[in-house]
Amino acid sequence: MTSITHVVPARAHLDAFFERVNPARGRLVFALDATASRQPTWDTAAALTSEMFDAVAATGGLDAQLVYFGGDQCVAWRWLSDAKALSATMRGVMCQAGYTQIGRVLDHARKENARERVNALILISDACEEDPEGLYAAARELGGLPLFLFQEGHDQCVGRIYAELAAITKGAFCKFDSGAAQRLADLLKAVAAFAAGGVKALATQNSEAARLLLTQMKK
Repeated sequence: MTSITHVVPARAHLDAFFERVNPARGRLVFALDATASRQPTWDTAAALTSEMFDAVAATGGLDAQLVYFGGDQCVAWRWLSDAKALSATMRGVMCQAGYTQIGRVLDHARKENARERVNALILISDACEEDPEGLYAAARELGGLPLFLFQEGHDQCVGRIYAELAAITKGAFCKFDSGAAQRLADLLKAVAAFAAGGVKALATQNSEAARLLLTQMKK
């Protein structure tokens, strides 16, 4: 499997310093499909990142790592604790035609989780063009990292694969329509709350999205 590309700017050492002085923060891998069909929802997700961070401000905060795939590349950005920086990074990405690379995302998340605990992995996509059994095997190697898979559209085959990945990792799966920005916002805020404060913080969200995720996670 081709290794994933890492982007580490010169000021990365400052982020490492801040992590040492404030280590008790939630860690979330935020993975998005950046193939050609994804541009409208990519723009929506970029606009919603500040809400995701704001939702956990009272519970200790959140560090997020953007991972995206499009064309022939799969890129992992540096860990960020600032919503504006994450949004700016996302807005600089152009979606490109290509196949899904969910397996590479899972492999990357496994390695990150082995280095330092990752509390949740979000994947937003509308497709799955990989061998499901290979993805299920990769999910079983994540070391307790729950997957939250949000499918745009209603492809039943994709939905079954995503639902199984969520079940294997004790995460959750949900569909949304391309125009349903508020539903996606609520789902992102719910997962951010879980990443920062666990099931208790998710329960205090008291939203339909939070209740949906909790119901699936308890199965």
